[in-house]
Amino acid sequence: MPDNLANTGENLTLDWILGVGTPTRPTTPLKVALVTALGDDANAGTEVAGGTYTRQNLSVAAAVNGATSNSADLHWTGMPAGTIVGWEIWDSAGAPVRLWHGPLNEPKTLSAGDEYKIAAGDLSLAIS
Repeated sequence: MPDNLANTGENLTLDWILGVGTPTRPTTPLKVALVTALGDDANAGTEVAGGTYTRQNLSVAAAVNGATSNSADLHWTGMPAGTIVGWEIWDSAGAPVRLWHGPLNEPKTLSAGDEYKIAAGDLSLAIS
């Protein structure tokens, strides 16, 4: 998905590639959050809240041709009722930094207690 890096992610990437300043690498592990309202490059979306929802650790394979994807399933259990419309990737700093965002292919409506899974390979990340 083109241009779904958050402004912070775009700036870190450009500064690193162009050798400008000393960009700080994000604190790992990176975490995937689910949102009920989409954000944009500058503003976070509305994160799921309730149930036993927590952000999930992201594992990725090495990039090939400017793209990669999650290398392990992302699995949430005990979800609250609501409709998930997108995802965000955050680092694990004391004050987490949002790096990436995007919509789901199709919104997913859940009942309280449902599970939600993004299978390995289904969260595609690309720079284009």
